[in-house]
Amino acid sequence: MDTSSKSSYMPALRFEGATPHYDPVVGLTTRERRFKQVLIDIADIRSGHQVLDLASGTGALAICLKNAAPMAHITGIDADAKLIATAQTKALKAGMDIHFDVGNPNELPYADEQFDRVLSSLFFHHLSWESKHRAAAELYRVMKPGAELYVADWGCPRSKLMRGLFLSIQLLDGFTNTQDNIDGKLIPLFKDNGFEQVTVQQTMSTLFGTMALYRAVKPLNAPTPMHC
Repeated sequence: MDTSSKSSYMPALRFEGATPHYDPVVGLTTRERRFKQVLIDIADIRSGHQVLDLASGTGALAICLKNAAPMAHITGIDADAKLIATAQTKALKAGMDIHFDVGNPNELPYADEQFDRVLSSLFFHHLSWESKHRAAAELYRVMKPGAELYVADWGCPRSKLMRGLFLSIQLLDGFTNTQDNIDGKLIPLFKDNGFEQVTVQQTMSTLFGTMALYRAVKPLNAPTPMHC
């Protein structure tokens, strides 16, 4: 899903008609509940934190975040208006105050140095290398100095079996953009865009390959952006 333009936009699960099935498909095939809970646990979100869920989809992660940290301010953004509408409905039914925006992750509609935490799930592997860089640079811009980024996405295969299983993801989402993930390029990607302490916190095996949980930190001494 290269979201750099509307013409290159790809719906969830690649096909427009598949969007209503997004939650059950992802939940059954990727150990979603497990890796999202680990992601939330290591993010250590606290009361008053401004938290961004990048490519928030149907709001599953945002709702889990609000459950875990009720006094944090949760914002979700996704380029798919249908997914955002679903997320808003789910949050409303759950009685949760979560703000959702429709927007391009490569041109985030947020002020500089706004967020204490950014979390993202199964997003970066959809992007071209150029768009990965633009998205990472935008995250760096909107994060406060000392803020932390947590990403759950496909990583280097743990075994030949995991590599073989990942071929199904590559057939669905594209070989070029997904190859960046299994080649371990997300770590240098975040480093090249100014982040420090970039590490893989944990990996886990799924029906579609190896899931990796990444952490990166914006330096405390990061310069304040200058605008004309």
